[in-house]
Amino acid sequence: QVHLAESGGGLVQPGGSLTLSCAASGFTLGFRTIAWFRQAPGKEREAVSCISSSDRRTWYVDSVKGRFTMSEDTASNSVYLRMNNLNSEDTAVYYCATDSYAVCRQAPHWYDSWGQGTQVTVSS
Repeated sequence: QVHLAESGGGLVQPGGSLTLSCAASGFTLGFRTIAWFRQAPGKEREAVSCISSSDRRTWYVDSVKGRFTMSEDTASNSVYLRMNNLNSEDTAVYYCATDSYAVCRQAPHWYDSWGQGTQVTVSS
């Protein structure tokens, strides 16, 4: 049974940094595409970053390029999202999700397993 568990969220000041973690179980990371999504209050859930199962390349939404870094650790079967230079528009609940498709897809409905989410709040 696939299970994803996020951690690492919290309150951070503008310009600060956080690292989110997603521990995966029930499958091996290298065989599935895995992504980070976020959902701010009153907004739709959006894809933030993704690692494809086909070639393990990483994709980022334009708004986080140069600030966020997604990585994976096959030994612990976990993925991470390092977030630097955070601003108020990054405030959201962050989710990790996995998809059986070989390349990254941005629409949430393609992803069949989700974690419970972790809150990130950027505020002074």
